[in-house]
Amino acid sequence: MSFTKEIVQNAAKNLLNFINKSPSPFHAVDELKHMLKSAGFQELRETEHWELEQSKKYFVTRNESTIIAFAVGGRYQPGNGFSFVGAHTDSPCLKSYGGGIWNTWLDRDLTLAGRIMVQTTNHIEHRLINVKKPILRIPNIAIHLQRDINDKHNVNKEDHLCPILATQVQAKLMETGTLNLTEKHQVIGGACEEFLFSPRLDNLLNAYCACQGLIDSCNGYSLAEDTNVRMACLYDNEEVGSKSAQGAESLLTEMVMRRICKGDNLAFEESIPKSFHLSADQAHAVHPNYSEKHESCHQPAMHKGYVLKINANQSYSTTAITAAILRKIANLASVPLQDFVVRNDMPCGSTIGPILSFKLGIPTVDVGAPQLSMHSIREQGCTTSVAHGIALFRGFFENYPHVFQSLKF
Repeated sequence: MSFTKEIVQNAAKNLLNFINKSPSPFHAVDELKHMLKSAGFQELRETEHWELEQSKKYFVTRNESTIIAFAVGGRYQPGNGFSFVGAHTDSPCLKSYGGGIWNTWLDRDLTLAGRIMVQTTNHIEHRLINVKKPILRIPNIAIHLQRDINDKHNVNKEDHLCPILATQVQAKLMETGTLNLTEKHQVIGGACEEFLFSPRLDNLLNAYCACQGLIDSCNGYSLAEDTNVRMACLYDNEEVGSKSAQGAESLLTEMVMRRICKGDNLAFEESIPKSFHLSADQAHAVHPNYSEKHESCHQPAMHKGYVLKINANQSYSTTAITAAILRKIANLASVPLQDFVVRNDMPCGSTIGPILSFKLGIPTVDVGAPQLSMHSIREQGCTTSVAHGIALFRGFFENYPHVFQSLKF
């Protein structure tokens, strides 16, 4: 595939449009549902019986914050493999959720988004809210009152992160208009228009690319010839450990896979070694001001491709076998790869990869797009990552069964 400037810029703009509409996991899943329905995917419910057909496309949600979309290959039979990409829909936010860089939230124009449960006459309904104007702000303390603020800035999550909504006096006089900043928070920037400046790149970039890659892979004839089930699993609560009913550590993935296998335990067990999980979560690009924080021989850079993540202590699930499979798939998709290994004297983050590979026994590889300012209110990525991600995931869905057949061990 040729990654022209037009392809790269259009993919980046589409991602930022998605992020702009997805201030919470609930909004992200709602947008993904619209994408999938527009592409002919049928919504299923956990509470109902499923009648699945070959060459058909489906999705199911849990808690309205986790979504699993899948397309059944035209030659799929229970016992065949699952080709699935896993990512997550949640990001650190100001309710002290996840490991945010909290001082980046100070002196910012903030809004409010999430969901509420509403009791109507006959039902309890789930509704989304997204206040599209800056109604909140957390002011920094003046340097005159804290002279060492530039030397150490320790934000206490209990005492220092209370946003200001209004004064009691002005709240009653609130009739003036307010500037709408929602279109200004996600931008393509840099002198060469090469960077993404946006919240929630970790991990809405991979959630979006996984869904778009799945949709694109179903165009044409490849799904009709596929022996596998193509699946995108996008979970909530990764940033706080995935230990929830809608998290990657729940039984949700296994239950969906078993239902696709029509409840046949032997078929499910036979499918595991034939399957492959591509765990997609953002990666650290080398920081130009802190290059000493990176292992000298593994310094991922912007625009150099998706990052293959390796950790001997199993914070990532990549093995020699799964890395070789991914390299083959990336080559077929014309997507460049670069390697990341953390310094031996530094701790390493983790992903849903080890969780799902442990629970299910599925061969797994960990990848991500390179970015800076991870877990800041304003993260920085590069435009090429979006086109690379969509192409890599599409190539994975289309080519994994053939690559698997080429293995000689």
